[in-house]
Amino acid sequence: MTTSHTAAGLPVGRGLLYLFITGAAWGTAGAAASLVYRASDMGAFALSFWRCALGLVLLLAGRGLRPWTRPATAEPLVRRAGRVLATGLGLAVFQTAYFAAVESTGLAVATVVTLGAGPVLIALGARLLLGERLGAGGISAVGGALAGLAVLTFGGSTATVRPAGVLLALLSAAGYGAMTLLTRWWGRGGGADASGTTVGAFAVTGLCLLPFALHEGLLPHTAHPARLLWLMVYIAAVPTALAYALYFAGAAVVRSATVSVIMLLEPVTAAVLAVALLGERLTATTAAGTLLLLGAVAGLAVSEARDGREPAPVHLPETQRDFR
Repeated sequence: MTTSHTAAGLPVGRGLLYLFITGAAWGTAGAAASLVYRASDMGAFALSFWRCALGLVLLLAGRGLRPWTRPATAEPLVRRAGRVLATGLGLAVFQTAYFAAVESTGLAVATVVTLGAGPVLIALGARLLLGERLGAGGISAVGGALAGLAVLTFGGSTATVRPAGVLLALLSAAGYGAMTLLTRWWGRGGGADASGTTVGAFAVTGLCLLPFALHEGLLPHTAHPARLLWLMVYIAAVPTALAYALYFAGAAVVRSATVSVIMLLEPVTAAVLAVALLGERLTATTAAGTLLLLGAVAGLAVSEARDGREPAPVHLPETQRDFR
């Protein structure tokens, strides 16, 4: 079977693998953050800032260890700057609004609204802006994923829903959706440097988060400095530098709705770690929600690999083509 390549140069199958790794890696960030909170008085904004800042240092170090190569197609400076700025702002909104939603309405409601609304917003945006079609199988997979996420989040627990928190979660989902759609859009035209996008986006995100982190308290107090340092290095290296580099590369060649569903591996991984590391109890509803999510992700990934083709090109008005 011939491996399918897209305009961005990465095989679709490898893009799927990158996204699977990303979803699993992102799922470990919550458990690591919980351990950080237990070991210090670090707040959410400071943790997010250091995550981006240290991740940026690791990404720059990684780029310095390998020969620099120019993308196959030279990318205009205006387009490159716009892509990095938009991606960084989307990432800042995604992370910051999510943490604010958790504080306002709790983890369960914030998670289900953000990750549940994300695939819906992305599917709608991909249909309207990118001309992507899900088909009956894709719609069923998205529905199964949302059902699994709802069972996993709400099963066997009570949750307090606050309108302000729900609005913040929807804002977070919109930031994630915009970041995913823009990555896919720019990836179609070729010449986009995924590594450069990640570095630039982290720089923009860090600058956006710095004022909030300074207000909250940038340097934490801790009785376990070695443990805190190890946790921060892990958060910066695995679910940040590695995961986001793989995410931006994979999201450029895989359909946007498929990306959004594969990323639901994050709460599945988080649930497993909650049981294994944090002592939380695995209930029947948690197991059922996990199986629904995994089934939806597997089904959509198989459909994507079988198709293995670039969706129909985006037809833009003449006045918009220079800004892609």
